[in-house]
Amino acid sequence: MQLISESFITAFYLLISGDPDLYEIIFLSIKVSLTSLLGSVIIGLPLGAFLAIHRFKFRSLLISILNAMMGMPPVVVGLIVYLYFSRAGPLGFLSLLYTPTAMIIAQMLLVIPIIVALSTQIIEDLHAEYQDLFCSLNVSTSKAVVAYLVDARISLLTVVLAGFGRAISEVGAVSIVGGNIDHLTRVMTTAIALETSKGNLSLALALGFVLLIIAVCVNLLAARAKYWAIDK
Repeated sequence: MQLISESFITAFYLLISGDPDLYEIIFLSIKVSLTSLLGSVIIGLPLGAFLAIHRFKFRSLLISILNAMMGMPPVVVGLIVYLYFSRAGPLGFLSLLYTPTAMIIAQMLLVIPIIVALSTQIIEDLHAEYQDLFCSLNVSTSKAVVAYLVDARISLLTVVLAGFGRAISEVGAVSIVGGNIDHLTRVMTTAIALETSKGNLSLALALGFVLLIIAVCVNLLAARAKYWAIDK
């Protein structure tokens, strides 16, 4: 019990003292997660809008695959990225394995299906509501997509927050492709696992506090976004 109390006290001290190793891990985690989220949004929202508006062969199959990929095991994604970027892999010449870039790519593969699948459903509902109106006004597809994205911005914010939550809490894939290298690829989730196994509970708890605060803030924003959507 005394060990646990001391660990909590030391963890709190690390947070308020501005420990450089602690905040280096925190900032890298946020940087990697935000970068992967940005890339996922840039790819996922247009693709979701395309699937919502257009009807083509195998569309339902593609949507089903994307829905299934939302629950894809992170370690499998990490393994796939590892195989591609290893020296024997087809993209090994890029030398991206065990770098933040490889971690970003792995997180994007996990987040993109979430962005695409959820945004498709949201925009598809709007398209069903406004399709006849836009056709009568001869609105182009590109302008219709912009209108849908603007009108559904609050609902899509919830989708983006869900993607960020997936990215920031990921441990399996980033551990495989990043290697958990100190001062290079160590993020909060992998550091918590490592420091706990080493018995360094203070640093693990401090990182756990930060990760928990981020998770709570993301959930609060998502809940608030739902209220905004209802009020609107």
